[in-house]
Amino acid sequence: MITAQQVKELREKTGAGMMDCKKALEHTNGHLEEAIDYLREKGIAKAAKKADRVAAEGLASIQMGTNEAVIFELNSETDFVSKNSQFLALLDQVGTLLLEGGATDTDTALAIAKDGKTVQTMLQDATATIGEKITLRRVSRVTKTDAEGFGAYKHMGGRIAVLVKIAKDDEEVAKDMAMHIAANNPRYLDRSQVDAETLEHEKHVLTQQALQEGKPANIVDKMVIGRLNKFLQDICLVDQPFVKDADQKVSQVLKSKQNQVLSFIRLEVGEGIEKKEEDFAAEVAAQIKK
Repeated sequence: MITAQQVKELREKTGAGMMDCKKALEHTNGHLEEAIDYLREKGIAKAAKKADRVAAEGLASIQMGTNEAVIFELNSETDFVSKNSQFLALLDQVGTLLLEGGATDTDTALAIAKDGKTVQTMLQDATATIGEKITLRRVSRVTKTDAEGFGAYKHMGGRIAVLVKIAKDDEEVAKDMAMHIAANNPRYLDRSQVDAETLEHEKHVLTQQALQEGKPANIVDKMVIGRLNKFLQDICLVDQPFVKDADQKVSQVLKSKQNQVLSFIRLEVGEGIEKKEEDFAAEVAAQIKK
C-alpha cells in the first residue's frame, strides 16, 4: 500500500503532481528511486532532487597545514547550537586535533587522543554539556607537494566547505576554483571519472524520455547523445561555465593560467540525511508543560 508520506516525499523530490507520484509509486512497488526514474522517463519530472531536505545541522570546516589539510563535518541537532560559542570552539579544537593527529577518515579521527581523552570522548562530553547530540560525520585528508597548491573556501560560515588541490601553487586560482565548486557543485573533476554505471543509467532514462516524447526512432540516438553531453557538462567541473565568467569553461580558465585542478572535496552540511519533520509549536507547548 502506498502511503501519503511516500507520495509527499516523491512530490518534494520531483515537483510532479500528486496523482502522477501515486501512479509512479504503484508502478514501482513503492521504490522511491525507481519512481523518480519512472517520472523522468515519462517527462513528468526533469531530474531527481536528492537529499534537498536534510536533518543534520552543524558546520563543515577545513584545517590547513603546509602540505596537508583536513576537511570535516561536525553536526549538531539544531542550527541554534551550531552558532553558539561552545560549538565553534569545539569545531576549532577538533580541526586542530584531526590535522595534528593524522586523521584520514572518521574512524581514525574519533580515536585521536590528547591528554588522555579521545575525540570521541570530547564529543560525548560536548553532547552532555550543550544538550544536543554532537557527531563527527565526515573526515578527509589531502596532501600535496611543495609545488602544488591548496584552495579552501567556506560559504555561510561553513554550511558548505570546499578543499581544492591544484597543480601549481597559485592562491588566486585555487580560491577561484574553490568558490566555483561551492556554487556549482560538480560531482566529478572530468569525464574520465564518470563511472559506466552512471552513464548507462542516465542514457537509459534519456532514451525512455525521448521515446515518450514520440520522437522517431532514427533520431532518438542523436537526441540522447546531445542530452547526455549536456548532462556531463553539468556534472563535470572542467566542462562547467566558470562562475565568474560564464563565457568561459573552467577548463579554459585553467588553461589560460597554465594550471589544473588535481582533486577537490565539497562538503555541504547534512547532505544525504533525511530530514525529520517536527511540529515546532507542539514541541514548545510540550516543553512549557514540563
